[in-house]
Amino acid sequence: MEDKELNIIDHLDELRKRLIITAVAFFIFFIVSFIYVKDIYNWFVKDLEFDLMVLGPSDIIWIYFMLSGVVAIAATIPIIALQIWLFVKPALMPNEVRATLAYIPALFLLFIGGLAFGYFVIFPTVLQFLIELGDDMFITNFTADKYFSFVLNMTLPFAVLFELPVVTMFLTSIGVINPYVLQKLRKYAYFVLVVIAVCITPPDFMSDFLVMVPLLLLYEISISLSKIVYKRKVKRESLLEETFNNEED
Repeated sequence: MEDKELNIIDHLDELRKRLIITAVAFFIFFIVSFIYVKDIYNWFVKDLEFDLMVLGPSDIIWIYFMLSGVVAIAATIPIIALQIWLFVKPALMPNEVRATLAYIPALFLLFIGGLAFGYFVIFPTVLQFLIELGDDMFITNFTADKYFSFVLNMTLPFAVLFELPVVTMFLTSIGVINPYVLQKLRKYAYFVLVVIAVCITPPDFMSDFLVMVPLLLLYEISISLSKIVYKRKVKRESLLEETFNNEED
């Protein structure tokens, strides 16, 4: 009983260590981003055909914090992935340690890819639709607060959802899930993804379709990649079991 309690305490200490490292990394990236926040802001607004406004001094500091926070989160993704890998590493076999290490850069690249897809594909399409919708009815002046909040709503969900294939592969490699479970959950997953697509896009079919198709493809890609990882995992376990049985004989 005491050994079990000590084991739990050791795991909690290790988890606390990983969380502290992640928090420190985020804080450092946040400070660096805050120092260069004006350059980040200018990059986002360089192609805008209109000027952004603020309604009060507090809006300025909020925008500074928001932009710095998003950049810091993106930069911290590899650190988070590395800390998760180090936390579960003791439970992995030597070949799994090497295989799962490759997921760290993949997580970062897919996160950036999701942000890019949301910002360069979804965001301009939705923004143009909304501007044209109210063109004859309203004077379209945008505050920086509302504009960047809208940008985040159009990009961050895709950055998270684009992580799905790598997360699925990682969870399959450590035995948490398998492709057959994902196949059984397909219809429920499709429903959730369709709801997400409808909720974050304007009420027209083209926008819904533009978002829905990539999300469904991501789920199917996740299943296919999970099958590959699962088959390799089963094959490795069979070989190890066969080797162990031969040694016993």
